[in-house]
Amino acid sequence: MGKPTGFMELQRQTPKRRDVLERLSDYLEVYNPLPEEALRAQGARCMDCGIPFCHQGCPLGNLIPDWNDLVYRNQWQSAIERLHATNNFPEFTGKLCPAPCENSCVLGINADAVAIKTVEASIIERAWAEGWVKPEPPKVLTGKKVAVIGSGPAGLAAAQQLRRAGHEVTVFERADRIGGLLRYGIPDFKMEKHHVDRRMEQMEAEGIVFKAGVNIGYDITADAILTEFDAVCLCCGSTAPRDLPIPGRELRGIEFAMDFLPNQNKRVAGDSIESDDLNWAEGKHVIIIGGGDTGADCLGTVHRHKCASVNQFEIVPRPPEARADWNPWPQYANIYRTSQAHEEGGERVFSIATKRLIGNDQGHVIALETAQVEMKMQDGRPTFVDVPGSEKIYPADLVLLAMGFVGPERNKLVEQFGVELDRAGNVKADAHSKQTNVEKVFTAGDMTRGQSLIVWAIAEGRHAAAGIDEFLMGRTELPRTLNHGSHVRPFA
Repeated sequence: MGKPTGFMELQRQTPKRRDVLERLSDYLEVYNPLPEEALRAQGARCMDCGIPFCHQGCPLGNLIPDWNDLVYRNQWQSAIERLHATNNFPEFTGKLCPAPCENSCVLGINADAVAIKTVEASIIERAWAEGWVKPEPPKVLTGKKVAVIGSGPAGLAAAQQLRRAGHEVTVFERADRIGGLLRYGIPDFKMEKHHVDRRMEQMEAEGIVFKAGVNIGYDITADAILTEFDAVCLCCGSTAPRDLPIPGRELRGIEFAMDFLPNQNKRVAGDSIESDDLNWAEGKHVIIIGGGDTGADCLGTVHRHKCASVNQFEIVPRPPEARADWNPWPQYANIYRTSQAHEEGGERVFSIATKRLIGNDQGHVIALETAQVEMKMQDGRPTFVDVPGSEKIYPADLVLLAMGFVGPERNKLVEQFGVELDRAGNVKADAHSKQTNVEKVFTAGDMTRGQSLIVWAIAEGRHAAAGIDEFLMGRTELPRTLNHGSHVRPFA
């Protein structure tokens, strides 16, 4: 710890958002970078706390105090080396992770936590700018071939680790571009896609082969993959959306968020899409059902479309402004948060349930009926009960369903590989090796864990890579960084 009194003398500082009117006219990232002096000051706030609970909060086990101190000491190249030791893609987590590490920061017990996420993102950007991020091809090849199916953060992390261990790695992606949710789902105003592109270039230079537009189970059978490759890692995500089975669901103008958001990514990339009118919110009254990050991504997107109005519904009560007694440090703080999208406009409505969708003679949604609800515990489980007389009609030309996901799709890929599912519908895997019930088949990320965070996906991919390497070679030197002990998880 370079400055023992830093946490007492210096205040938390994070990047400022660009002006609302400016950013609503484009799809560029919202945040401006912090000056170097401010970043070093944030590193100086990191305490010599004895037990760094931030390690417990981070599923990757990032060496946070180390690189905070190195930034303070102006040793940026050493900082990126320490950061890359546990995290393949700190630019992804630095921009997209909700920072459970900050929620478990010891300083956060009675003060503002260290701005860990800001420092992390700044280290990797400095590293790219200085040319310190270079391809790391393996020195020795094993002759073993591994197929990674899915190119989201879990698949990319598994692929890079396996290639650096010396294996031939091919990444298959059913979409037309590599990146999974990073490419199609995360809005460009949260993370511009050149961050994905430059990592792809690095990984291709390391010898990884990417094959986009290939739908395993349909274009290529599972048997063909198992015949050609010595091991397979399934990283296909939790992509089956939770639906809303209420009267009027069949009406047009009602879309899943993960059908709506990728279309905007494609527009920004200059690609054409089908049914553009149904995916465009300009001049429309929009209702977003779901109060999480995906709902907020929809909110920021329809603002940029210049919608007429937008309401974001959440069935649970509004969270408290500060930690409740049942939610102590170092747990992830279930508190009221305002994202950049909420700052841009719209109304957030809590404790509300949609009862039916109303359409016109042409079969298009024009409104929905809601009721306020109270959350009550019944048989130890939360239940939502309608408040009598609270019914209300909201105009709606576009309804976006952002209520989370129920697991991996039950498609030909799952069927042909014959992997066993758990009670939640996710692919079962051994906790140590990430191997499924099929000998050569492993899995990682949301496909086995369920809907989760990007930091968990990267950790899962690294962990699965170690399991695959051990399976192929009888031993492994790849780190198993999956922090099974971490209990700091955001509430759904």
